[in-house]
Amino acid sequence: MGLRFTKMHGLGNDFVVLDTRASAPPLDEARVRALADRHTGIGFDQLLVITAPRDAGHLAAYLIRNADGSPALQCGNGARCIGAWLHRAGLLSAGTEARLESPAGTIGMRLLDPATVAVEMGEPEFEPARIPFTAPLTADLYPLDVAGEQVQISAVSMGNPHAVLEVADITDARIDRLGPRITAHPRFPQGVNAGFVQVLDTHRVKLRVHERGAGWTLACGSGACAAVAALRRRGRVDGNVRVELPGGMLTITWQGSGHALWMTGPAAFSFDGEWLGP
Repeated sequence: MGLRFTKMHGLGNDFVVLDTRASAPPLDEARVRALADRHTGIGFDQLLVITAPRDAGHLAAYLIRNADGSPALQCGNGARCIGAWLHRAGLLSAGTEARLESPAGTIGMRLLDPATVAVEMGEPEFEPARIPFTAPLTADLYPLDVAGEQVQISAVSMGNPHAVLEVADITDARIDRLGPRITAHPRFPQGVNAGFVQVLDTHRVKLRVHERGAGWTLACGSGACAAVAALRRRGRVDGNVRVELPGGMLTITWQGSGHALWMTGPAAFSFDGEWLGP
């Protein structure tokens, strides 16, 4: 018997969604990598596995696996896709709110319309030990040696670790070289998502993200949240920011310390299918 799945994307950041509420198929690393293969499998940046919630106050729960089979704790674009999937399954109505159990903890979700979802991503975490990031004290910027080149980064967790580097030009060729090296930097013991952000004005930025376990993606929702949080902490942007990613636009709203951050953007269905592989 095959494995039924739904292919979705949020601004080109693509996912395979599996509904395992009734039964849980085996999903070891080898099988996840086979599913993720874009030539012989289905292909995706992340696998989203919907499960039954442990707590009755939550609509659903989900797990995240990267294309290389490794687990992930947070994925903003994926959370929006889950919201749209739950709507199509008749579990979430437009205009309503719900709470979901994510690998990083409870998140809030608001379905604005069948294709637009707002997700409460929690409050950004800047304490190095909680990211985790090796640094003696919390700071807005940290010097980081990347293969002999000194750069200045912000470090923040949105339930997953992010390094945010502000650049003058998002098309700078050195970004392609720096991204993978920052992602694997030893000062981030669990790896890190490397975001490169260009500030256009206090309400608009451009962003590219090299994700741990997935590489360069067309969009990274948690990366957009991390970039805005880091910039707002430094006074570089206001509380409502449009983030332009290679795949499209997200809106990030954060009023600062003591407040949860919200991300709003689209979620789209590509197709449903059945995996007949091993």
